[in-house]
Amino acid sequence: KMAESPRAPPLSKITLASVDLGCSDEMLTIVAMITVEQIFYRPKEKQAEADQKRSKFSQPEGDHLSLLAVYEGWKNNKYSNPWCFENFVHNRAMRRAQDVRKQLLTIMDRYKMEVVSCGKNYNKIRKAVCSGFFMHAAKKDPQEGYRTLSDGQPVYIHPSSALFNKNPEWVIYHHLVLTTKEYMREVLQVEPKWLVEVAPRFFKMGDPSKLSKRKKQEKIEPLFNRYEET
Repeated sequence: KMAESPRAPPLSKITLASVDLGCSDEMLTIVAMITVEQIFYRPKEKQAEADQKRSKFSQPEGDHLSLLAVYEGWKNNKYSNPWCFENFVHNRAMRRAQDVRKQLLTIMDRYKMEVVSCGKNYNKIRKAVCSGFFMHAAKKDPQEGYRTLSDGQPVYIHPSSALFNKNPEWVIYHHLVLTTKEYMREVLQVEPKWLVEVAPRFFKMGDPSKLSKRKKQEKIEPLFNRYEET
């Protein structure tokens, strides 16, 4: 099933996980939106207005759910071109996302995989994203920015993210872009216990009696150990 999906393996993984978790309807939209770059545009003469329109779609959990909100808004307005123009959204990008979603739906139908909505239970979506992108987990650094759990690389939330300046403790990102800093794009707030649940080969719960004083202060729960199991 994963091999036939036109998306990258982690995106295929989160699509399959969403079937088990009961949020596949929303995940099809999120995966389609993530594969399309530059949903929003920001004309120089209207930057403030464009930012204000974009902020309407921002969700406290992060960018994956913000992208879902954009698509749902477009859908609720009958896939309207004027709606895109009014909200500084690229109409062509939305049409492309719609096409990708249809492709994914065809594959789901072929394998008789259920397309189910989770309603407002967004934890299901966030946990499904964890299952495919656990290697892209990062924890807030006490000094500044974040550190990836895989190799301790310093990374930062991109200014365009719904989570910029919100500083959640634990996040998962879709990919990194290097400009003046290494920025995380498409960032989602997650719970550390989900990382342990979805990737026990890579994470384990920390024993409080064995944690260093610094780690106790940071309240670290999962410990990354790439050598524990192969």
